[in-house]
Amino acid sequence: MVILQRNPIMSAISLIANFFCIALLYLLLKAQLLAVLQVVVYTGAIMVLVVFVIMLLNLGDERKMTEKFDMKKIAGVVLVTGFLLEMLYIFATSAGAQSMSPLAEQLGTIESMGGALFTRFVLPFEVTSLLLLAAIVGAVVLAKKRSSQIL
Repeated sequence: MVILQRNPIMSAISLIANFFCIALLYLLLKAQLLAVLQVVVYTGAIMVLVVFVIMLLNLGDERKMTEKFDMKKIAGVVLVTGFLLEMLYIFATSAGAQSMSPLAEQLGTIESMGGALFTRFVLPFEVTSLLLLAAIVGAVVLAKKRSSQIL
């Protein structure tokens, strides 16, 4: 749904829903810290910045970005509903979850993730923060050039 939307704001909202689904998958894998970070960092902070940049760029004519309700969307809703019902049936009739090893259950805790993030992965963590900062600065510079040309 993210790439099929014509309106960039609706695409960002679909991406937020996708981030919540990924957080639920992390919870199913017993990685509570990753689920919380997924919601707080990506859904909260990053998507606020994405929506801010989209609004800052002011994409213009909203009539071209409207969504039409056609047969493809009806078929998509029917297929998604069928898939969800099938998944609910599979989960309801399954005999039970297989147990995880104790070592695997400790991998998603705050202690293990914090230790790995600030020792082994500190350089990629900092490089990612600089990359995000450069992307935001570039979007603001592009928006400033566009707004100065209009005035």
